[in-house]
Amino acid sequence: MISLKGEQFFEVYNGHPMVHNMGDSTHISTEEMWDQINISYLAAKKPIMYGLATDDSHNYHKMGRKWSNSGRGWVMVQADTLSALALIEAMERGDFYSSTRVTLKSLEFDKNDLKVEVEPEAGVDYTISFIGCLKGETEVKELKTVEGSIANFELTDDILFVRSKITSTKLQKNPIEDIKYESAWTQPLLND
Repeated sequence: MISLKGEQFFEVYNGHPMVHNMGDSTHISTEEMWDQINISYLAAKKPIMYGLATDDSHNYHKMGRKWSNSGRGWVMVQADTLSALALIEAMERGDFYSSTRVTLKSLEFDKNDLKVEVEPEAGVDYTISFIGCLKGETEVKELKTVEGSIANFELTDDILFVRSKITSTKLQKNPIEDIKYESAWTQPLLND
């Protein structure tokens, strides 16, 4: 994937039960792959790759862990209209987030300040993690974590990129692997 040219999207979450999003003893997770691709892309002066959540559905009449069912992952796009052109243009700009059922009330990036606000559900708690890579480094790390439905993060000059992962305490209705809780991922943002 690192050697690709012109590719814009990567499945950070795929709802097919045979994908192994979490990785295994010989493979890193899809989330780690996404970060490593973006670190490499930025070093090569390529645009970042945006993260998608998909359900990769193939089975519509049988439901369960071993089937590739719909409704496990999708993207939420911020566009002026629901036309195909507007949706595609917004996605190509990175104006979307990916989810397995966590809904964001707002996602704002202004003057190097990233603000994430979850549309909270009663009885559900949220962890908002800001994950990023510092300039000159080759690994991402958790830069800040907030327990709650609102959090912000200031991108300082030493940050190459930052993204947010939101994890809820609500169990997924039809989970795969050991991915138990509903989550969402924002797109990586670069320092101005």
